[in-house]
Amino acid sequence: MRVTWEEAGWERLADGVGRCRLPGWDCTVGLVVGAGSALMIDAGSSLAEGARLRTEARALAGHAVTHLALTHAHFDHAFGAAEFADAEVFGAAGVERVLTDQRDDLRADAVRNGLHARVADEAVAALTYPRHLVSTEFTLPLGDDRQVRLANVGPGHTPHDLAVLVPGSRPIVFCGDLVEESGEPQAGPDAVPALWPAALDRLLSLGGEDALYVPGHGAVVDAGFVRAQRDALATRFGVS
Repeated sequence: MRVTWEEAGWERLADGVGRCRLPGWDCTVGLVVGAGSALMIDAGSSLAEGARLRTEARALAGHAVTHLALTHAHFDHAFGAAEFADAEVFGAAGVERVLTDQRDDLRADAVRNGLHARVADEAVAALTYPRHLVSTEFTLPLGDDRQVRLANVGPGHTPHDLAVLVPGSRPIVFCGDLVEESGEPQAGPDAVPALWPAALDRLLSLGGEDALYVPGHGAVVDAGFVRAQRDALATRFGVS
């Protein structure tokens, strides 16, 4: 039985488009519903969280998630991906090497940030990596006239940052952690600070002035917020 966004505890952004702010790390996941298809954007911080999202997405869409886009490899966005085993998984080119070759680093980061070691071990053992790798941009049809654009706009927050554009009367851009609203953007050891402002320039070019920008953490923002964060990052890291 289908439910409404409000009944599921999700925020509706447009017809067939919504997002949920997860507890713990305030990480955002998105859902775009098409005709007989559904795209999940990010997968939560654990297998249990991924399973919850899979169930909620099915109730919202009326069918299973068919596609999953990972904005980047950090645990709070990617550790639930194995629960979408039947979905076609997309990511920025290069992220697959992080998810296969840097599992110990991903686990350590998760535990350091408060994920229980056992939960982290389970998620790392089951890690799913994207088989569809986006080098520049890719248009993904979701049935009828609905389509989304997946864009490799990094490096910035990580070496491999993917954004998702949902066209419409007011476009919606899922930014991953290139944009954060509920706190200062986090630059960990895998960030590429010198190129982060340029990544936000590409993000703004993708969505335009009228878009809604959905950050990886926090409330939905507009182009002015993204531009101000871009300038703050440029000042913070000493780049133009």
